[in-house]
Order: sequence, then C-alpha cells, then structure tokens
Amino acid sequence: MKAFDDLLAFDHTTQALGQVAGRLGWDQETMMPRGAAAQRGEEMAAMESVLHARRTDPQVGEWLAAIEGGVLDQVGAAKLREIKRSYDRASKVPADLAAQIARVTSTAQGKWAEAREADDYKAFAPVLEEVVTLKREEGAALANGGDLYDAMLEDYEPGTTGADLEAMFGALRPALTSLRAAILERPAPDGVTGTFDDVVQLRLSTLLAKTFGYDMGHGRIDKAVHPFSSGSGTDVRITTRINPEDPFNCFYSTIHEVGHACYEQNIDDAYLMTALGRGVSMGVHESQSRIYENQLGRSRAFTGWLYGQMRDAFGDFGIESEDAFFAAVNTVSKGYIRTKADEVQYNLHVLLRFDLERALMSGDLSVNDLEAAWNDRFEADFGYAVDKPSNGVLQDVHWSVGLFGYFPTYSLGNVYAGCLHEALRAAVPDLDAQLAQGDTSAATTWLRDNLQTHGSLYEPREVIERASGRSPGPEPLVAYLRDKFAGIYRL
Repeated sequence: MKAFDDLLAFDHTTQALGQVAGRLGWDQETMMPRGAAAQRGEEMAAMESVLHARRTDPQVGEWLAAIEGGVLDQVGAAKLREIKRSYDRASKVPADLAAQIARVTSTAQGKWAEAREADDYKAFAPVLEEVVTLKREEGAALANGGDLYDAMLEDYEPGTTGADLEAMFGALRPALTSLRAAILERPAPDGVTGTFDDVVQLRLSTLLAKTFGYDMGHGRIDKAVHPFSSGSGTDVRITTRINPEDPFNCFYSTIHEVGHACYEQNIDDAYLMTALGRGVSMGVHESQSRIYENQLGRSRAFTGWLYGQMRDAFGDFGIESEDAFFAAVNTVSKGYIRTKADEVQYNLHVLLRFDLERALMSGDLSVNDLEAAWNDRFEADFGYAVDKPSNGVLQDVHWSVGLFGYFPTYSLGNVYAGCLHEALRAAVPDLDAQLAQGDTSAATTWLRDNLQTHGSLYEPREVIERASGRSPGPEPLVAYLRDKFAGIYRL
C-alpha cells in the first residue's frame, strides 16, 4: 500500500530526528558546559519546532485517511496505531506552544540545578510557575474539556487515568505503611564503613552493567546529577552517580538504568527507527528497571555474589558475611531521597509526588505553596521534617523539564515488576542458584523474550498480561515485600 509505505518512510526520518534531540538532552546532563544552557535552550526549541512540524504535517493526516480501512498485518497495524496516536496528540498542541515548552524547560533545568545546589526553592519558583502554566495550557489542548492530568498521563502510560492510579495506590499504601511501621521497630542492620574510590566504583558498575546484559558496544556509562537512560536501538546510553561513602547508590543506580537500557537494546531489530522501536510506556519501562534492580539485584542469591566482588575490589568494608551484606543492601531506614529509598518506602515517596502534581495541574495547589505542601505531606507520611529543599521539593529534575504525569509510572512499574517476578520464578525454578553465581542470563533472557523484544507492538497493559499471565495488581508486589523483609527483620 503506497500511502502506508510513504507514511513509514516519513516516520523513519522523524524517529531519527527524535534521537538527535534526545542526544542533545543527554549531552546537557553529562558534558555540556554550564554556560551553554541558554544556547542549548534555543537549540532544543529549534529541534522541537522541526519535530512538531513533522508530527503534525497535514500529509500525515492524508496518509492516515488513505490507509483507513486497509488490511494490515499485526505489526503494520501496531505501527499505524502508534503513529496515529502521536499525530492526533501533536496536532492538538500549537507549534508555538510546543517550542515555548521546549525553550522554557531547557532553561528551567539549569535553574533547577542551581537552586538545588543553593538550597533555594524561591529562586526556582518563578521558572517553575512558567513551566506549570505552559503544561496546563498543553494539557487543556490535549484534554478537549476532559481531565488535564489524565491527558498528561497518556504521554507516559496510555490507557490509564488518575482515578485508576488512585485506586491502585490506595490499595498499596496501607500495606506499605503497615510493613514499614513493623520494620522500623526492629534493630537496623549494620551498614558499610569506609570510603569507596570513585574509579573503582565506576569499574565495578561497568562489570554489573555487563553482568545484566548491557551491550557496551552500543552504549556507555557517564556520571550525572540524576541517573537516567537515553536512546534506543544501537545507541543506548546510561548515567550513574558516585557517593564515596555509599557505593550502593552507584551500583544500584547503574543496575536500574541498565534495566531501562536493556529494554531498548533488546527490542526486535526489525522495529529500529519505527514507531515500535521503543518501550511501550514508562510504567512498563520502569518494570524492567525495578525488576533488574530489586527482585534480581537485591535478592539474597545475587547479593551473595556481589559481596564477593566488593570484597575483591575494596577489601574489608565492615561486613563479615553474605547474610549481613544482604541485610545491609536491603536496609529500611529513614531518608529523604526517593532514588535512594528502600523497596518498602519507595512508593510512599512516589505517591506524595503523584498527589502534589495532580493538585498543581488542577489548580488546587499553587507553585508558591508547593514547598510548604511538600514539607507538610512528607512529615505526615514519614514522621519527620524535611531539613532542606535539596532533600525535599528540589530533589527531582522531573517538574523542571515538564514531566507531569511521569512520577506515578514509577510505582506502576513496581506493581508490574511484582507480577513479572511472580511469573519469572515459576518459569525459572533454579533462578537463585544461577544468580548466586552472578549469572543473570536466564532471567534477562526470559524478560527479553516475553516482554522487551516486542517494543511497542502491544499496549502497556496487554504486554504485562501476556508476559505475567495475570491482570496487573499490587498483590504479587506486596507478597514479595512481606516475604523478603519479614525474613531480614525477623517479623
């Protein structure tokens, strides 16, 4: 069908340009001189203008109309679905608004980094107000009179709504708070002691990345303030961060981002530079990073292997047994930072953000009141006060770059990971014996074959149901957490 072939050829170039725009963002986070921020904002705005023009080109609409009713195979129909979804959404957003959002968020990212370093929320609030105003305008254009926040969620988790997430999180919260309360009554395990050389941490991080299947021939590891994964296909890059007193932050940030990266690297080569050549949603993406990091990377079997690697790399660091090391890796303790939170408390950090950003988008919460609202909610949920903005409202980059609707996909990904882990354990009964040898191949191959290779072929919920054999729900995650931490803390 000529119209379909022409549409795919056009989309191929659009996908390639999108990768270029992504590389600009990667460079901004890793290597760009700080003084280049304003110019980079103009560059990003120019790229967004080009991409928006292509995504809303009337010719795309004409091709879609010509194809409508035609007979396509499963892959062709899925490509058409994804292109049409992108076209329909992009067409609702005026080009000047899309460019302005790209310009302002690029500038806001730099101002966020400066404010975070200075612990000064008031310095960041004016540009965040601009971002929120622009995103609400975008949300209104997308929603067509419906819920703004639901419209934003479509960018990250197609097919879900704020009400869906509220119901799921409402079922998750009491189980987590109950488990957290029981754990914090017990003595905390001993942690690592000493300092851990940056170069050695990065060397061991590279070993971990390869151990989990990351292809360094088509990727690289760099340092960034906020770890992330970027790219797809044959160029997928990750970042990590270093704390000389906390090597777990580096190692598990790396494994987490490798989960994202392997998803992108393992998508069927036939989908490269097409609408199917990327992860289908951020919730599904997060399921991969979380199952790599937690159910595999923090398991008793794998931490036994990692303990030996760390002893070889660093010598004595104050922990004398594999069981004690397993407990140290999985310590539940008070803390402010979402990305450093343990499995039990992590989702409580996410639910805080989910509620606050919904309130921002609805207009129930102002930017000027956001810091106080954050601090009040944190103290109510965690029982102690935020000590400084960099440990509170300024700790995450997401809002500065306009990613409203992104945060809840972290917890949704944890729920998905619980379902996948349950199915993986049934499919690979000797998984622990393999992980104890530092061999993740059976697990990563199962995830590749059952989920990652499909890219965006299936809708988010469908790909999870196909892989796990069940409808997504919090029950497997809650059961996994209770079992694991009851053993560690002798509950």
